[in-house]
Amino acid sequence: MQPFCENVSKILSKYDINIQGLEEKVHTFEFEGDDTFFGAFEQSFITKGNFKAIVRLNKNSALIQLDFDIRANVELTCDRSLELFDEEVQVEERYIYKFGDRYEEITDEIEMIPYGADTINIAQHIYDFIGISLPMKKLHPRFRDEDIDEDGLLVYTSEKEEQPTDEPKEQEIDPRWAALSKLRMNN
Repeated sequence: MQPFCENVSKILSKYDINIQGLEEKVHTFEFEGDDTFFGAFEQSFITKGNFKAIVRLNKNSALIQLDFDIRANVELTCDRSLELFDEEVQVEERYIYKFGDRYEEITDEIEMIPYGADTINIAQHIYDFIGISLPMKKLHPRFRDEDIDEDGLLVYTSEKEEQPTDEPKEQEIDPRWAALSKLRMNN
């Protein structure tokens, strides 16, 4: 199992940014990935695809701000037909590393890292940003343009709809309740 871990580490190390020697200004980095990138993650709901990410890193004495611009094309399975199709994704997100005395995730968008940290790895951020940008309902493009059939559309409401009728409607009573009602009337 050790060779697999080494291989994954080697794949994801391509997404390391050495922050120790960076000047306090804006830096731009470009990253690309393919099927091997998506395969490196254990709980991979994306198995095939490719992406290009441009990351603008703004470093100052208190924090590092990362602005991600990601263009991806991933293979998904249609929820309706189970056919494979390609989905284009465009993502613009921000992530902040704040300098402190330890490693700690403060919020979903802010993480604390020690002042002496040498590198940050952005592979997980890229994967997560692509993953959260995917549609909840994965439909093959040929199903997206279909008109909604009004007869097959279900509408739920909390109010009872009254139907106007000319004759009074008799209330149907469950036979079990009718038997109990007779017992009550006999007493």
